[in-house]
Amino acid sequence: MTAATLPRRMLGATGPSVSVIGFGAFKIGRNQGIKYAQGYDLPDESKVSRLLDGVLELGINHIDTAPAYGLSEERVGRCLSRRRDEFFLSTKVGEEFANGVSEYRFDAVSVRNSVQRSLRRLQTDRLDLVLVHAPGNDLDVLRQTPVVETLQSLRQTGDVRWIGFSGKTVAAAELALDWAQVLMVEYHSDDRSHQTVIAEAERRGVGVVVKKGLASGRLPAGEAIPLVLRTPGVTNLVIGGLSLDHLAENVAIATRTLQG
Repeated sequence: MTAATLPRRMLGATGPSVSVIGFGAFKIGRNQGIKYAQGYDLPDESKVSRLLDGVLELGINHIDTAPAYGLSEERVGRCLSRRRDEFFLSTKVGEEFANGVSEYRFDAVSVRNSVQRSLRRLQTDRLDLVLVHAPGNDLDVLRQTPVVETLQSLRQTGDVRWIGFSGKTVAAAELALDWAQVLMVEYHSDDRSHQTVIAEAERRGVGVVVKKGLASGRLPAGEAIPLVLRTPGVTNLVIGGLSLDHLAENVAIATRTLQG
């Protein structure tokens, strides 16, 4: 599998070109409080380095991480800062995970501090995309906190290029369409609740990144990946994992789906 074979799509009307499969960097940094069917050990640093280099060699040019993913940001920074111009980097604000518990802070100071920490951990001078990492009360986050205005301000400084929303409910995703350049939504055969939001996002020129498209590993990739990537309005599907062989299989499925 070569980098040239994995198709790319524009992330919204004004966004960059990203591979239709993105790499979700959760498992390289955190194995507590997980929703996967099976547990796993965190890989050591050498394995993480081989994995991330292999991800880029597969043609995946979108790396997605977050402060809530434990060691993930630091590891992406250490292993891929030398290849920074080769990939589109997304991270998040609002959720931190420590001592087995998630804490949520969406005030302006916390959001600004989070972005600065992410820049340091990721060893980069810009964050391509920063998403609001919202919990179940995501409507309250959008309506009652200054997180959106703060991210819009950070765009003006150049630290952040694009901003978006990763939440739980359809109502919050619909509200985010008024300002977000990118939405990250859960979408698969067992949960199509965001399908109308995806269609509206396409109409408005908002990029859509799908998370949990394999239902945290419960759905077969051969069925789940085509369903997601053939849905009008979807830009790409973020898939995590610690096996390059499995990622290569996912890339092959995506390529066959769109080029076959």
